[in-house]
Amino acid sequence: MSSRTLPLLFINLGGEMLYILDQRLRAQNIPADKANKVMNDIITTMFNKRFMDELFKPQELYSKKALRTVFDRMAHASIMRLNQASMDKLYDLMTMAFKYQVLLCPRPKDILLVSFNHMDAIKEFVKSSPSILSQVNEMYRQLIETYTPLSSGEFQLIRQTLLIFFQDMHIRVSIFLKDKVQNSNGRFVLPTSGPVPHGTQIPGLIRMFSCTGEAVSRLQFNNGGNYTTALREGSFEICGDRVTKLGTNMYSVSRPVETHMSGTSKNSAQHTKVNAAPNPLAKEELNLLARLMGGLEVQKAGNTDSGFRVNLFATDEEEEEALVSRPDELSYGVINIQATKDQQANAELAKIMGEFTESGDQSPSASSKGDDLLAMMDGL
Repeated sequence: MSSRTLPLLFINLGGEMLYILDQRLRAQNIPADKANKVMNDIITTMFNKRFMDELFKPQELYSKKALRTVFDRMAHASIMRLNQASMDKLYDLMTMAFKYQVLLCPRPKDILLVSFNHMDAIKEFVKSSPSILSQVNEMYRQLIETYTPLSSGEFQLIRQTLLIFFQDMHIRVSIFLKDKVQNSNGRFVLPTSGPVPHGTQIPGLIRMFSCTGEAVSRLQFNNGGNYTTALREGSFEICGDRVTKLGTNMYSVSRPVETHMSGTSKNSAQHTKVNAAPNPLAKEELNLLARLMGGLEVQKAGNTDSGFRVNLFATDEEEEEALVSRPDELSYGVINIQATKDQQANAELAKIMGEFTESGDQSPSASSKGDDLLAMMDGL
């Protein structure tokens, strides 16, 4: 398991979340000023400096439940609200999209190019907000500084860590089903055609060499696919052509997106339930999550009338039906731990609350953020 995986997982899932929310905000004809506020608030929260500093520390991946809690908190960082079923669907779409991108990366290192594609799109979302743009540019710097020196072997370990995280997720997504890149059981179809990875040759030739290094024979074989020569390598700079389309916005063309539970997913959920005994390290994870979420700036609308709800389903009836029919094991519930009874977590949260209070002059709702965070942690 790589200890450098969490920032890439977070940034790519966050990018997919923004793609989906942008599409739904436009589909529901939300006024431009409110839609822009939602996107700006979420991106500001996502790239909060303290949050990013915690995220980039070498560490194990958080559990699916803990990560889902972070994104739930982040999706509600502005005036927009999502019901449980819509939040479930949002998270399903995010995870399946990034899982597909990881599977299709020609080289492990190309995961970084996928991340840059997400970052490029996020930068476009906030191009008219200089202060947020500076946060995004700082994230580019951290990504380049942290990941470009890594070896191919380290990127392979990152890829394996991501695939282990995604291995039990088999949610069917209509876009993938219609494009015939996903089977009815929720598993992806990997292509046997297209360009080979950069720096490699088309398979189909075996060359044998003597002990002196001289080529003595050549043997051709059928590679079973329709491969072409490698494309040029994408740019790993702040600006540049990434070459790969993985990680770009697949919702830019308007089409409905549905998620369905496959039989495999239901079986996996039942298996998960059997093994859902309390984790002895749960309190440690809670402490880490408290520190991580301490950097999240969550805004509460002063006027409740200014808020609005976004639905990821075609109708409210579909949303209610999805909530009822979804297996409990896939609702990403978290272990019930009273954080206020744990002295270490309580001290950390108290410190976070103090920081929110100190910055109270900058935001009228800052004094309530610590209370909200503490209440959220009590509900875990």
